[in-house]
Amino acid sequence: RNAIDTFILHRLEDNGLTPAAPADKVTLIRRAYFDLTGLPPTPAEVDAFVADESPAGYERLIDRLLASPHYGERWARHWLDAVRYAETNSFERDGAKPHAWRYRDYVIRSFNNDLPYDEFVREQLAGDEMRPATPERLIATGFYRLGLWDDEPADRLQAQYDVLDDLVTTTGQVFLGLTINCARCHDHKIDPIPQRDYYSLLAFFHGIKPMQTVGPNIEQPLFADDAQRADYQRRVRQHDERRDALQGKITALEHEFTAKYRQSQNANIAAGDIDDLEYRFYRDHWERLPDFDTIKPETVGNIADGCFDIGLATRESDFGFVFNGLLKVPADGDYTFIVDADDGVRLNLAGKTAVYYDGIHGTGNPQRATVALKQGLTPIRLDYFQALGGRGLSVSWSGPGFDQRPLAADGRRQLEGRNLKELLRLHAARLLGDAWHAGYRERSKELERLKREPVPADYALCVTEMPHPPDTFVLSRGNAHVPTVKVEPGFPSVVAVEQPVMQAANGSAAPGATTTVPASSGRRLVLANWIAAADNRLTARVIVNRIWQHHFGRGIVRSPNNFGFLGERPTHPELLDWLAGEFIARGWSIKTLHRLMMLSSAYRMSSRANDAALTRDPLNDLFWRFNMRRLSAEEVRDSIYSATGNLNRRMYGPSFYPQLSAEVMATQSAPGHGWGNSPPGEQARRSVYIHVKRSLITPLLADFDFPDTDASCEARFATTQPAQALGMLNGRFLHEQAAAFAERLRREAGAERAEQVRLALRLALLRPADEAAVARGVRLIERLEAEHGLGGDESLTFYALLVLNLNEFVYLD
Repeated sequence: RNAIDTFILHRLEDNGLTPAAPADKVTLIRRAYFDLTGLPPTPAEVDAFVADESPAGYERLIDRLLASPHYGERWARHWLDAVRYAETNSFERDGAKPHAWRYRDYVIRSFNNDLPYDEFVREQLAGDEMRPATPERLIATGFYRLGLWDDEPADRLQAQYDVLDDLVTTTGQVFLGLTINCARCHDHKIDPIPQRDYYSLLAFFHGIKPMQTVGPNIEQPLFADDAQRADYQRRVRQHDERRDALQGKITALEHEFTAKYRQSQNANIAAGDIDDLEYRFYRDHWERLPDFDTIKPETVGNIADGCFDIGLATRESDFGFVFNGLLKVPADGDYTFIVDADDGVRLNLAGKTAVYYDGIHGTGNPQRATVALKQGLTPIRLDYFQALGGRGLSVSWSGPGFDQRPLAADGRRQLEGRNLKELLRLHAARLLGDAWHAGYRERSKELERLKREPVPADYALCVTEMPHPPDTFVLSRGNAHVPTVKVEPGFPSVVAVEQPVMQAANGSAAPGATTTVPASSGRRLVLANWIAAADNRLTARVIVNRIWQHHFGRGIVRSPNNFGFLGERPTHPELLDWLAGEFIARGWSIKTLHRLMMLSSAYRMSSRANDAALTRDPLNDLFWRFNMRRLSAEEVRDSIYSATGNLNRRMYGPSFYPQLSAEVMATQSAPGHGWGNSPPGEQARRSVYIHVKRSLITPLLADFDFPDTDASCEARFATTQPAQALGMLNGRFLHEQAAAFAERLRREAGAERAEQVRLALRLALLRPADEAAVARGVRLIERLEAEHGLGGDESLTFYALLVLNLNEFVYLD
């Protein structure tokens, strides 16, 4: 039927094999629907196709499916596998990546719009550097933020290079089919890729601003046009003016308080009351104050100005301190100590506990203790731990000859303008009156709100870059702390015809750019243009191979991410070359490529085997038949909703959260954290819109081989294992859907058992039910009622469950 068949038939004839017979029309329409949309056809659509005897009927079917908006949903999921798409960061907290769903929607729209693949590549690698700037191009650069991110690494520099390695790895494997990452620590052992080439490629990404939880490094507002942008900028200016004016008023009030407080003090606040003060710092989470003497500290040090300072912590929460020093007691007498802490604290004087304030509670309930001390130096120790929430520690003392003065940095340094909140809380009403203090608090709350709440807009998870990237060095054995020779941005020499000439990173036009690129080096656009160039020997072959893989069950190269020596050799190299050339010649159109492949006789073959071919080519390397496959995890779930008639086909927007059992939620480090509660109608949406949380993959998807999102997935496993049958037979979701399926059968087929069974098989299997199968179904329902005492509704529900578990329901011929 087309040139593809010439290549396939030539190899078959050379090996004495003949192609399988054409698939029947029911098999063919089911195959085409699932391949292009991931959904089954309706019985009416099957009947119409079977009845259409025109030669162009199948071609019209393919065109209609390619025009379906559900095409993008199906093929976006293949791409999301490759680019390690998830909406959370992994590691212990597995925090959410803000607005990640917009990248998913971008991919869906790109496939539906048949965005030329070379543009698709450029937008993801350098959309922010392309002109004209568009929201879609900015969203596309979310590609850079999809990987793992440790928000609390033990070695921050090494973690930074781990993130860069993820980008090198994903870019190399997904776009080029090269395992460049194997050269991170040494020259590639198999492919001719030296370590220097790895770091030259890394240099293209070195200027990317680091990942963070939220903020301008990873979030940027989106504008449909210049008017929308101007309106946003106007609202930002107004917001900033309100914030700055309010900050000015608060600063004036704080100066007023500071002067009053200094006047009330009879002692030299700047004088250190503790000598030889040292600290030990710990990182962990506690609910109660631990015995720090049994734990190894992370860091130790001295504090020159002699005050307890939790500002030395290297994290916002989950840390502890032990402070030891000598308190300078000016005279014999009774001294009062006042301690307020956000969480647990213990104050010891001369080895005896004076204040013990344990647990997680927050500030606002100071503890007091009066201790008799002798003049001279008295050993003082303070233990403190901070759990989640805002940090806070206030320690002060008073005694003969002086009023209350602070021993902690939150007291001393407040008078230096760093943080007055605690002193204001303790003394403002006394010194300036309740009305003054209330006014100050009200303004402070309003200021915090203005700082915390951004100007409303749609935001994208995206890349941002420093205009002047740091220098890049080859790292000895991949150790970030052992740089060796400096390298410039460069393409892998094994495939590059020539190397780039980089311009100064000053916002001038980068090679290949049509205009200047502000606030960016322009490096990534140079890389993107090289990868997406028609003369790149890998890019077109790699994507053509992926498209073939998802239509025919495996790639012409069985290792889609590895075209190197450790990858599989292509079974039909001439066909791959020809397809790549046609793909470029036809404008990098993926839809055109689908059409070319699916209109071939090779695609329309039956999956039936014959003994001679099985003996000679058991793996079907020569494509003498079509490869049967099981439905993917998403196709299984979506087909169940299709059978019940309850599939919500609404497209795009934030992800939804399927209902999970308490046992599944408990598998997280923080059970249930970060998992929402979507309404039933939202939960019936297509599986591509499920929230992808790395530490909490939806069990039904996991059972049916949803990919590991930690790295690029070149091809999903297709396992057959007990969890699948257990979930499909015993799982709550399947029982709920079986009941909904049974309700549809009663509603549409009436009360006659044979008609209910006939409709169930028709809806699930998309072919007319044979009478023997109908009779078996009726007998089963009757046995459930007669021998097991089930009611009519319950027995039909169990039959509906059986139908959803048929092999024919979850396999494609």
